[in-house]
Amino acid sequence: MNKYIAEAIGTFALVFCGTGAIIIDGVSGGALGTVGIAITFGLIVMAMIAAVGEVSGAHFNPAVTIGFWLTMRFETKQVIPYILAQTIGAFIASGILRFLFPDSLTLGETLPAGPWMQTFVLEIILTFFLMFVILNVAIGSKEQGIIASIAIGATVLLEALFAGPITGASMNPIRSIAPAMVNMNLEHLWMYIVAPIIGSILAVFSWKLIYPEK
Repeated sequence: MNKYIAEAIGTFALVFCGTGAIIIDGVSGGALGTVGIAITFGLIVMAMIAAVGEVSGAHFNPAVTIGFWLTMRFETKQVIPYILAQTIGAFIASGILRFLFPDSLTLGETLPAGPWMQTFVLEIILTFFLMFVILNVAIGSKEQGIIASIAIGATVLLEALFAGPITGASMNPIRSIAPAMVNMNLEHLWMYIVAPIIGSILAVFSWKLIYPEK
């Protein structure tokens, strides 16, 4: 149970701080900007991995959980409980943000700025990079170490910096599902569910090709 609680708290922190930064940037007239939002996402991921990585592995993302399951280093029976814990944490965060900012129009949703195909392909590639980094720093001798938290947090920050203005840089189905459902805007949600899962799966297969011994 401690693993599931850790996943719920970590995902809560990610959604609360990350989407909260987007909301606050909107209500403050752009005080944070793209850079500030990206830094917020990167730092909260880094902090939560350092905080609970030793307990749960710090997935905070259904696509990451599915990816670890495909490596056959994660038990099948834990996949659904992990995703459920992540879902609970994310929805609590979005619910609190709706309470705090009732006038927010987007609630920090991920929304495409251009054609849907552009966003879909970008999200696949972004998640591919993220999962590939996670697999290389979170499995083996560096597991749950400070290197993992820095590398993964920096990857999230980097991708949010350059792709955030176009796709919202989700890379995480539940990070997109929670604010979209609380805000009752599901128009573009499907691509933010499907694309990260595809990207994660591709990353696992690429990792296996490079490191077949693992």
